[in-house]
Amino acid sequence: MKTSLNAERRLRELAEVAGGVAVDVLVVGGGVTGAGAALDAASRGLSVCLVEAHDLAFGTSRWSSKLVHGGLRYLAHGEVGLAYESAVERGILMTRTAPHLVRALPQLVALQGKQRGSLVMAGLRAGDVLRRAAGTPGRVLPPPRRISAAETLALAPGLRPDVTGGLLSFDGQLIDDARLVVALARTAAGFGARILTRARVTDLAGDGARVVDTLTGDEFDVKARKVVNATGVWAGQLVPSVRLRPSRGSHLVLAADTVHIGSTALTVPIPGETSRFVLVLPQADGRVYLGLTDEPVDGPVPDVPSVPQSDVDFLLGVASTVLRRPLTTADVIGSYAGLRPLIEQEGARSADLSRKHAVLTSPDGVITVVGGKLTTYRRMAADAIDATQLATKPSRTKDLPLVGAFGSTVDAPARLVAKYGSEAPQVQALNLPSPVFGEVTEAEVAWAYEHEGALDADDVLDRRTRIGLVPADRARALAHLAR
Repeated sequence: MKTSLNAERRLRELAEVAGGVAVDVLVVGGGVTGAGAALDAASRGLSVCLVEAHDLAFGTSRWSSKLVHGGLRYLAHGEVGLAYESAVERGILMTRTAPHLVRALPQLVALQGKQRGSLVMAGLRAGDVLRRAAGTPGRVLPPPRRISAAETLALAPGLRPDVTGGLLSFDGQLIDDARLVVALARTAAGFGARILTRARVTDLAGDGARVVDTLTGDEFDVKARKVVNATGVWAGQLVPSVRLRPSRGSHLVLAADTVHIGSTALTVPIPGETSRFVLVLPQADGRVYLGLTDEPVDGPVPDVPSVPQSDVDFLLGVASTVLRRPLTTADVIGSYAGLRPLIEQEGARSADLSRKHAVLTSPDGVITVVGGKLTTYRRMAADAIDATQLATKPSRTKDLPLVGAFGSTVDAPARLVAKYGSEAPQVQALNLPSPVFGEVTEAEVAWAYEHEGALDADDVLDRRTRIGLVPADRARALAHLAR
């Protein structure tokens, strides 16, 4: 398939650029924005090479809450334009470009005592106005409503029994953020983009980069008419003039029977805050994510951030205010943290920094795109490619279905359809039903190597599947892969 990424294709395309083949656009960074930029440029007819130091979705893009949200929080900060942009991009993903990867997620705010939740409900209704303005149908995202105490407990039995009612709304949820990145990269590859992982940039300029193949140690130059730096929180390491203020968003991984909330997410107000919440997010694989924090991070930026105990205590404490059974550290089976590439603003705390994105051009011509959110990646990518001034056509990605997008029923198990969309029958046809861990089969591992660019077991466990989010599960699955 033209969209297949694998070791053989990587070697061939690496040899081409190392041999002197120049491209129109070099994209540095294989996260959601970089992969989106590669697709935007390639779909406009430009020649593209994307280089990534590790693997697709290795950095912040795989550490999100897995939400495609409509920007409700931005309304609370008065950023109406940003909220509308988020609502528009959410609608594009859910109805046109990736309906196989995004589903409607019911979200519940439980009311206790004399709480009426009037302010929260006003915000939810304002968010629904944005949903309608963005053109997203009510059948995709139903409008918010008040529900009774009985219905609240029926949706989320793990809540404290003294609830007096609830506020029910809907937002978008990704089956997996890393899968979105892989789909973007593969779709870009279908348009001819060269996608090179394990290719670390050591020196960057406006007309190309010095790159080392981390699998062999070989160094080579990539020549390009324009360069886009989409490395997120690491952008300043390649372009020192870019000043960021990283913010850590931590999540805990819990077993579903720890919280007993079914398929409904909980939105839990943070005491003392008017527009910040902790989210309890059920996942299709039976796990639950509890997040998230918003803490400034100083010092060197690590490849893989860790979750400090202070974040663990904070998240467990806030979630326990609404749950029948208080959570403890013994309930945590995994954790992860991502660093947001927020643009530095003098005197502002991380939680108040704008999520607007920016496209910056350095004196030597490197175009850097930073800020933003996963939901608005497509707009960020389009703006970055517009800034190259190479494209003679406008961006077409708002109407461009990603690999796996479908418009009708797919004849395959629902679990595979949720991950692979229209490609699910091809995964099933590999006829490798033996389990690797849980419901993940050897067929999915083979598909990851042959079509999704996985090069080793880490790629499979930590990004093509999310088995690796729970260390104990990862160890068992790794032993199986080794056999």
